[in-house]
Amino acid sequence: MTDFFPFTPRSFSRGMVFAILLIAACAGTARASSLKASKVQQTSPRQAATQEAAYASRPEAMRFADDLASRRDLDVVWVRQAIGQARMSTAVIRLMQPPAKTFVKNWRVYRSRFIDPIRIAAGARFWQDNQATLARAEQEYGVPAEIIVGIIGVETIYGRDTGKFRVLDALATLAFDFPATHPRARERSEFFKGELEQFLSHQSRLGSDPASPRGSYAGAMGMPQFMPSSWVKYAVDFDGDGRIDLWNSPADVIGSVASYFKAFNWQPGMPTHYPVRFDSATLDMDTLMAPDILPTFSVASFTAKGAVLEGEALRHTGPLALIELLNGDPANGGSPPTYVAGTDNFYAITRYNWSSYYAMAVIDLGREVAARVR
Repeated sequence: MTDFFPFTPRSFSRGMVFAILLIAACAGTARASSLKASKVQQTSPRQAATQEAAYASRPEAMRFADDLASRRDLDVVWVRQAIGQARMSTAVIRLMQPPAKTFVKNWRVYRSRFIDPIRIAAGARFWQDNQATLARAEQEYGVPAEIIVGIIGVETIYGRDTGKFRVLDALATLAFDFPATHPRARERSEFFKGELEQFLSHQSRLGSDPASPRGSYAGAMGMPQFMPSSWVKYAVDFDGDGRIDLWNSPADVIGSVASYFKAFNWQPGMPTHYPVRFDSATLDMDTLMAPDILPTFSVASFTAKGAVLEGEALRHTGPLALIELLNGDPANGGSPPTYVAGTDNFYAITRYNWSSYYAMAVIDLGREVAARVR
């Protein structure tokens, strides 16, 4: 998750993040596209040999295994064997590297990667096939069907691309070999050690083979791309069969996404955002942009700083944030930015993936699918 990833106040989930995935996404590469691209990249013999290096030979990995087993009261032999069979992946390291070149984000380009006929049609089928379950999730958790459908569509095209990396390899690689050139390498290495711990603890409780699950290059799993910590905290058995299956049970996926948003303070009935324009005579853009995507301003303080709201937005009772979505560089053929007034529910979506672009893509895809279904 995308809760999918937790690297900031959100969670890197869900998620997630960063933003590692955010960097990749805003560079113009969606997670699903990155995974597909990795299938066709050629690997040199030297790289292949490196990828085959198991962590059983790494003292720090074995010390981690011993400590994990002790703290979690797990079978130390099982934990050592699990981590020992994990293999360092150069593909994962490469995908986690920050972009080599600076870039100007482009909302229109980003949107076009997710709001397309394939996702809309797949979303309509998913909605129609699971209409009763989506209605039940909205009733129990307060999260609209279009938000749940938007998340699953953006993350994996409704289960079409849940990732091909061994989760064990991805998490171990990022725990012990996170790219040292990254400015936050130590912090993110610790994050992934925590995710590896959650993953192995969960697999041990289930009595499952930790080498079997496949997911993204960041270790996210299933249709909603939950990180292991999000799976443990927020996943639910929504079909009542006694187990949680985020790969094959649409009901569990729907309920778990709704559960995630409820945990991150989704407000039933509240819009995600409102249109906004500006009064140039009173506009204080620096102050409006200072909190970034965190809702901070009352309607009165928002409008006093030059933001112009109309209709329903003027009756909003919670805080607002000015959301800026760049459309390329206007000096080089781009367009002026797109702005909206984001609510607490817009912010809740960014707890799944720390990106306002991601949140708008989820919202827009959900609306397009809803329009098709209704």
